[in-house]
Amino acid sequence: MIRVLDELDEPGQELLVRARSQDGSQACPLGRCDGSGFVIDEETNTAADCGCRRTRIAAAHTRRLAGRIPKRYQGVSFGRPPVSDLARTAPDQVAAVRAFVRSVDTNVDAGRGLWIYGDVGTGKTTLAMLVSKAALEAGRSVAIYSLPRLLSLLRESMDTQGGLLEFMDRLAAVDLLHIDDLGAENQTEWVLEQLYSIVNARYEACKAILATTNLEPDQLIDRLGERTVSRMEEICGDWLRLCGPDKRREWRPEDIPPRTRVVTVEDDRSDRLPFG
Repeated sequence: MIRVLDELDEPGQELLVRARSQDGSQACPLGRCDGSGFVIDEETNTAADCGCRRTRIAAAHTRRLAGRIPKRYQGVSFGRPPVSDLARTAPDQVAAVRAFVRSVDTNVDAGRGLWIYGDVGTGKTTLAMLVSKAALEAGRSVAIYSLPRLLSLLRESMDTQGGLLEFMDRLAAVDLLHIDDLGAENQTEWVLEQLYSIVNARYEACKAILATTNLEPDQLIDRLGERTVSRMEEICGDWLRLCGPDKRREWRPEDIPPRTRVVTVEDDRSDRLPFG
């Protein structure tokens, strides 16, 4: 798309000013633009979108949000444990997540999300991290929080410059909001209202939500309220259920024979990753 420089939108002007005011720190990863996200034609006073622009806008939307895959899950993939193990015990659920990941751009653009529920330690968080990882790799903005952590940050934001409203606006603007452990919070009127505000803002803006919970659907309605869960059902579609024993406990230290060394994720990235 060709744009007249004087008519750039506000995010575009901000990126252009920031790139021209910093010495190389915003260098284009493709080597095409000056770091602004636009390929400039000085003779015609026009700019064409650079291939890096969408990634830069996504990064601007997630500034001061938790938009990184936690260290424990950075190596997750469909081709290695525990996901390859899940593909044998829960093939339909893994296939559904794989299909979502294949079309992650289309799903995020349409505001389609995903939610996964089931027992503790069955792989819910691991599968959800596969989706967030794919979205980040596609250059989309992603915010990743456990619900207790998110609520804690909402409380803290009330005492900061810009306050709660700015933080809520960022949560509403991000391409994909990943909330882990829905239902793991202390239930108060303030909590229910803030959660509804977040979900409703994303519902009205047709923005995707990715969620995990240990609770059954009826339990989640009792805990969060029907209006919140109803909106999430429309965003996320059918629930994906994972059931079974806590697979984290299958590798307890006391079950390992003496003189056997435990290989951790930090020791060997090719070894088994933990369940979530």
